Amino acid sequence: MPSPSPKTVAIVGATGAVGIEFLRCLTARNFPVKELRLLASARSAGKEIAFKEQTLRVQELTEDSFKGVDIALFSAGSGIAKKFAPAAIKAGAAVVDNSSAFRMDADVPLVVPEINAGEIKRHKGIIANPNCSAIISITPLWPIHKINPIRHMNIATYQAASGAGAAAMEELVESTRASLENRAYEPKVLPHPYAFNLFSHNADIDPATGYNGEESKVIQETRKIFGDPDVRISITCVRVPVLRAHAVAVTFTCERPITEQEVRTIVAKAPGVRLVDDRARNYFPMPRDASGQDDILVGRIRQDIGDPSGHSISLFSAGDQLLKGAALNAVQIAEYL
Repeated sequence: MPSPSPKTVAIVGATGAVGIEFLRCLTARNFPVKELRLLASARSAGKEIAFKEQTLRVQELTEDSFKGVDIALFSAGSGIAKKFAPAAIKAGAAVVDNSSAFRMDADVPLVVPEINAGEIKRHKGIIANPNCSAIISITPLWPIHKINPIRHMNIATYQAASGAGAAAMEELVESTRASLENRAYEPKVLPHPYAFNLFSHNADIDPATGYNGEESKVIQETRKIFGDPDVRISITCVRVPVLRAHAVAVTFTCERPITEQEVRTIVAKAPGVRLVDDRARNYFPMPRDASGQDDILVGRIRQDIGDPSGHSISLFSAGDQLLKGAALNAVQIAEYL
């Protein structure tokens, strides 16, 4: 099989937390880069960032930034994506967008490569990267769903500061330092004190349903990615004082009875996940262990004793929000492109 030809790649939002991880993923996976363009706002233009043996200068993002670009990796928010993705497509680039701007557009593939890579080939210029909590929640469930369809998921997320960006990570560090030193600290990025605290995810709440935007994204995106509009999903998203890597508790109910050993066997062979399930040592997935790892860690696999029918299993997972939850998933999509 011939080697892929080197590509001209643009990173939009190159100075953000996910933008930096894009660079690391491209390097670690030896992506065939002919030219790399780092694009960001005017205030970040001129900054220098290392990539392999080069030092690259960040350029201001404009509609003329994409001439000659093959693949544009976007991680700069929905507003920027809606404004500049059309210019990238017009210039001939394929866009992989990390925002929520296009995820639920029927003409835009929403892709987790371990689940539905085949969707990539139908793109019309844009492929959407799913919500980080959705990716980490459902990637371990897909191989189970293929064998014994999942009819209901009850999910609770424990989401790190990284999900709200570099500024939120800094706020967690600074507010923790202030708390330990008995100093007052006024939150600036998140709505509540973060140090030694947790709170309901800070996305806006729908007054009619009581679900917040993060929860709604996971519900809608899971159905689209699974290609199953009938799967029932209950979810509560919580922000916890962890720097990076989200954790997720899931209890799911299958169409037919299923045992914990069946699930453990399926998970052990599944792509993109790693079994961490040591009852003897009480050692299970933790954000600390998942940080910096490509795989989603999965464990605490056990029969749900609240369901005497034997159809339900509980498990716990942890995955790096900046990697598999964002940059890595996008780079995997770019590899397929």
